[in-house]
Amino acid sequence: MSRPSAETARPSSPDVAAVRDADDDGRAAARRPIDRRPTGPRPTGRRLGGRWFLLGVAVTLVLLGCSVAVGQYDAFSADGFWMVGITRIPRTIGLILAGASMAMCGLIMQLLTQNRFVEPTTTGTTEWAGLGLLLVMIVAPQASLTVKMLGATTMAFLGTMVFFLFLRRVSLRSSLVVPIIGIMLGAVVGSISTYLALMTDMLQTLGIWFAGSFTSVIRGQYEVLWIVLIVAVLIFFVADQFTVAGLGKETATSVGLNHGAVVLLGTAMVAVATGVTATVVGTLPFLGLVVPNLVSMIRGDDLRSNLPWVCLAGISVVTACDLLGRTIRAPFEIPVGLVLGLVGSVVFVALLLVQRRRGAIST
Repeated sequence: MSRPSAETARPSSPDVAAVRDADDDGRAAARRPIDRRPTGPRPTGRRLGGRWFLLGVAVTLVLLGCSVAVGQYDAFSADGFWMVGITRIPRTIGLILAGASMAMCGLIMQLLTQNRFVEPTTTGTTEWAGLGLLLVMIVAPQASLTVKMLGATTMAFLGTMVFFLFLRRVSLRSSLVVPIIGIMLGAVVGSISTYLALMTDMLQTLGIWFAGSFTSVIRGQYEVLWIVLIVAVLIFFVADQFTVAGLGKETATSVGLNHGAVVLLGTAMVAVATGVTATVVGTLPFLGLVVPNLVSMIRGDDLRSNLPWVCLAGISVVTACDLLGRTIRAPFEIPVGLVLGLVGSVVFVALLLVQRRRGAIST
């Protein structure tokens, strides 16, 4: 009885591969099916309803609940219940809006600049917003919060455009040079703001602003923060365009995307969110740098699927730092910007070391 050779033998079904193990006598062994399922790493938590995302939501809700409960007033007393409505609930809403918006701003800027170490505080955007806020306070000391917000947003937009124009005209080989240039530009703008504040006796006000704090977030003084919610919703609608723009100008143009218009739209969104947050809260350093990088390291660079995670992580980080600042020296309060600066700088250095080890940093 003849048997087919190894070259002519084929499996009887496309889903079953024939594996022949011949012994010394030439007898064939039984066939066994081969598993054709993907063998690569499976994405974890990609779906919004995944258990990891639900766990993240639970952790965030616990932190927000602690933010409402923690304070010098008993929340269940008559005065405490009144204070919860005046300060704690608005403060918690401010933590949600500011944390989510600034984290998303960092993610957008990293995509548009194709650099993981870029965010509003490393591009000078927050310093420009502070300069605009200071100019409004000098020209119109009695200006409303809305006018201050418009001044901060306008200067933040102009400053961010200056940064993008500089990157477009200068060819940089090292990814570390980009945030260094942004920090240098921010330092120049910050020195101008300091000089103006010193000449107008507003240095203390400027120092409080740069510290960043949710102390002043009370009912009647935080409502403009709801504007950043509109920005966040718009980001979800144009997330795919930002993702394509992050592939580079040539690639984006080849698929029919107006790269310049997308960059202008992203700059406007970042300016609005930064200006509004800076007016109400102040500076939140490293938030837009640390959170998107941590999410991208775990989940990849798809903006649309990462946005919910970036929002959750931004809210959790800001809330945790705020709780730490409120409890570590109670009844006194350490500004959340100082806590974020300390935590963010440590994580930033760790990210640099990790990226350098992986060879992702060009020198």
